[in-house]
Amino acid sequence: MTNTSSPYRTSAKLNLNLAGIITKKDDLPAKTYAETLSSWLTARGIDVTVNEICPDLDILIILGGDGTLLHIAEQAARYSIPVLGINLGNLGFLTELTENETVDALKDILDNPVTIENRLMLKARIIRVNEPGDYRYALNDVVINKNVADRILNLSTTADEQYITTYKADGLIFSSPTGSTAYNLSAGGPLVYPGLATILVTPICPFMLGSRPIILPSDKVIRTRLASRGDNDNAQIIVDGQPTWIMNDNDILEIEKAEHTLQLIISSSRDYFTILRNKLHWGFQENQS
Repeated sequence: MTNTSSPYRTSAKLNLNLAGIITKKDDLPAKTYAETLSSWLTARGIDVTVNEICPDLDILIILGGDGTLLHIAEQAARYSIPVLGINLGNLGFLTELTENETVDALKDILDNPVTIENRLMLKARIIRVNEPGDYRYALNDVVINKNVADRILNLSTTADEQYITTYKADGLIFSSPTGSTAYNLSAGGPLVYPGLATILVTPICPFMLGSRPIILPSDKVIRTRLASRGDNDNAQIIVDGQPTWIMNDNDILEIEKAEHTLQLIISSSRDYFTILRNKLHWGFQENQS
């Protein structure tokens, strides 16, 4: 089943017959804890797969950090599998539970309805000589980044074929609300509540001070063309932290809202603003007095 118009927050009782566990790559503590968690689930009559994703999964449990969750977001969203994030390090924006909270959270999931946030995802493709390529999907962001240190990119950008501007910058970040706390934030973009249906466009180190981030409705199709200067410019396109394409002169990057959302199981013990305060140290000085 594919989500196309789900409300941002829903409540559902999950019937767990088959659980998937995804571990951080080459991480021994995550592998060890996956074995412990598998035994706990199996003892309760729940079959378990580790580091495999199939459409029949009733839940995906992520052991690692936000990067581990981003790696599987596309498949989880495509198969409409609810995701529970367990951060084995510091508290994450997406993997918001700690290891010590895992068993209590799973007991609660077995006994009670859970709250699920349907997080907007982006899809992107490269269009070369009017020939579109395959789509790639992102939960956080799609980034155009320059390859040469001393060159500024000229990126002619439209929304629904209406011209916005030609950004002269080191690159552009196209972010979902979920991704507003990632690269977008460090580049000076705004924080956006994850329940809003928007796409953020944030220039990286713009040449003109008047080039500012812009928040667009999520139903817009955004296109950016690498404007040729006759010297074979190119740039790298990065999808959720993974280098994906090389963008050459006059190539077009197309960004729009994906057809499906990521179903993220959220904690009942903390909300979005609690996580923001913790990660961004809001009120830190006040707490020291």
